[in-house]
Amino acid sequence: MKCEFFEKGHCLSCRDIHTPISVQLQHKMTKLQQFFNQLPVEQWLEPIASQENHFRNKAKMVVLGAAHQPVLGIVDPQGQPISLCDCQLYPEDMQLLLNRLQLFVQQAGIPPYRVDKRKGELKYILLTRSYASGEFMLRFVLNSEQAISRIKRQLPQLQAEFPKISLVSVNIQPIHMAILEGEQEIFLTDQTRLADRFNDVPLYIRPKSFFQTNPKVAEQLYQTAREWVAAFNPHHIWDLFCGVGGFGLHCASGKIRLTGIEIEAEAIECAKMSAAEMGLENISFRALDSTDFANGIVANDKPDLIIVNPPRRGIGESLCQSLTAFSPKAIVYSSCNPTSLVKDLAMMSGYRITKVQLFDMFPHTDHYEVLVMLEKDALCH
Repeated sequence: MKCEFFEKGHCLSCRDIHTPISVQLQHKMTKLQQFFNQLPVEQWLEPIASQENHFRNKAKMVVLGAAHQPVLGIVDPQGQPISLCDCQLYPEDMQLLLNRLQLFVQQAGIPPYRVDKRKGELKYILLTRSYASGEFMLRFVLNSEQAISRIKRQLPQLQAEFPKISLVSVNIQPIHMAILEGEQEIFLTDQTRLADRFNDVPLYIRPKSFFQTNPKVAEQLYQTAREWVAAFNPHHIWDLFCGVGGFGLHCASGKIRLTGIEIEAEAIECAKMSAAEMGLENISFRALDSTDFANGIVANDKPDLIIVNPPRRGIGESLCQSLTAFSPKAIVYSSCNPTSLVKDLAMMSGYRITKVQLFDMFPHTDHYEVLVMLEKDALCH
């Protein structure tokens, strides 16, 4: 794929962009299998490829330049502000809106925040696109509340031009550090959640909720987990680090009891909304730390299947020991970091790694998602 930003040395994020997707996948599979060289794997499944462009549903733009000439993008290796509104990773309607937002900042007269001078107001613009509807969640990250009135003045015209902007909010991040967002979120629309749908499962995104950035590949990831789980006919599933409930809700049914655990309360509220819309009643979503939750479980409330989808750090020794002690018949582990993944897997005794599949969630980079099936070894009791 050709990219002028990469060709000119302005943005080097997609380091493998000149390599065909098929070759990228081969390289990723080779590296992944090297991570597992000390762990026996019974079956390596074919990797799931991504389309090469227009796949990304979220843009995180630094606001640079000046109020009369703002730039949404990054600082290039030479220290110059570069607009990435036309980045080919984004769908075309996102590119159009990002370009319009650059003009919006100019028309509103909002000064971009200058880190070197600790002056200015607008730090980031965060844009998320619904895979199902094409609607947008638009967030302005400000240093203070001073510029909110300027945003409000220009917002009706923007929404008239782009009626698919369904949620607008302002996040206040007053700290002079490279922190993406602060605690305070101020909604400028009645709508406070962005609706999406993967396969037949409704999902909701709140401003601070984690959500997969490559929805077509994520849809296949969730469907694969659903099929793997269904083969075990479980009665009680735990979905740890559940986020907005993508994995658990794909695997749930009226016959299955589902317990979803996630430390972010906003994500839990979204998961509850989805469960209600699906008519699922035998479900409990709770805002707790997954390790603390597992360590506090009584002996008669153990699941027979566990799904884990932790952040890059993995689940850690304590939770690995707890999961092994619970002895479910299967564990499905989704990971975006093979280093922490294999470290965790090595600490889970009594299980066979029966399937591993790579999902190319982040093409043109060396990152990817991995789904692993662990089954209780018949020789272990």
